[in-house]
Amino acid sequence: MIHIGTCIRKQLETQGKTAEWLAAELGCHPTDIVNIFEHRSIDTGVLQRISSVMHHDFFQLYTEEVEKFIADNKAELD
Repeated sequence: MIHIGTCIRKQLETQGKTAEWLAAELGCHPTDIVNIFEHRSIDTGVLQRISSVMHHDFFQLYTEEVEKFIADNKAELD
């Protein structure tokens, strides 16, 4: 299962950016971003804003997980 908060934090680190930077881009407080890091799931509207600001498609993580599930369970799904 995807822990989206961890994925966002890791991508920020990869890009060399901080929670403070993301908070400024989203118009929120840095503690809001730190709280996002702790969550396993996230509102899709918020994730869309984060994806846009960071120029990274976090939705692709879910697509890959669904595709893997379908492939692994194809016999049962048919």
